[in-house]
Amino acid sequence: MNEMSRGKPAFSIWDELKGVEFEQGYLDAGGIRTRYLATGSPDQPLLLMLHGIGGHAETYVRNLAVHGEHFRTVSIDLVGHGWSDKPEIDYEMPVYADHVLKVLGALGADKAHFSGESLGGWVSTHMAVHHPEVVDRLVLNTAGGWTAHPEVMSRLQKLSNQAASEPTWDFIRERLEWLMYDKSMVFDDLVRTRQKIYEQDGFDVIMRHVMCLQEMEIRKRNMFSEAQYNSITSPTLVVWTSHDPTATPEEGEQISRMIPDSRYVVMNECGHWPQYEDAETFNRVQLAFLLED
Repeated sequence: MNEMSRGKPAFSIWDELKGVEFEQGYLDAGGIRTRYLATGSPDQPLLLMLHGIGGHAETYVRNLAVHGEHFRTVSIDLVGHGWSDKPEIDYEMPVYADHVLKVLGALGADKAHFSGESLGGWVSTHMAVHHPEVVDRLVLNTAGGWTAHPEVMSRLQKLSNQAASEPTWDFIRERLEWLMYDKSMVFDDLVRTRQKIYEQDGFDVIMRHVMCLQEMEIRKRNMFSEAQYNSITSPTLVVWTSHDPTATPEEGEQISRMIPDSRYVVMNECGHWPQYEDAETFNRVQLAFLLED
């Protein structure tokens, strides 16, 4: 726990935010009280960062500082997640998309760069397909929406529902370790952050609604066709990893090949959270893409 496998010192959430001018607050997104973390000047272009299923804004805690130098960088808790409002409904793509559109409205933005991890990448793809007018550049990080592997869906559903029903230290840690190639990256303050979220009254019921996308029939009607990927007009970066637990690098490359004006990067020795496991590489690659002419 004291050293990462790459030989770098251990860190905490607050190590990452030390010296960073950032804010935590709440937006009224069409009646949904929405928590956010933000850095950078409001005069800069907007970069909206969307976490994965069962996640929260701290997914991007290691990315806020450097992106805030160039963008108004906002990481939100999606509806049904984190400390945002949680109506008792099934959470399918149109629900998330409506929330994101209203977040943009609350931020006074007509469009944004989107960077989404897992579920966040799925939502970002949905935005690019169905609401292309609001998407500038698009980063899809181990994004959902293309594959449907029953064993992966079952495992994720079990771990998530277990952690929400009994938010013990060990169950929360196991759920977070599923994200990582390097399990030692699951530091105590990350476990405690998620544990406090999962301890909210009624969170176990909401998690079952969030997990509806792991039911095959529901998942399939929210997935994208090749034609829909072909329709994306935003410049796109697809980021995959060598050890993603949801899909192979070859499947990630399939997504990239279907999207016009797309490029593809594989990050080695990372799992489902490359922006966290190897923040230095992720930040460099994403910034280079977002800042290019």
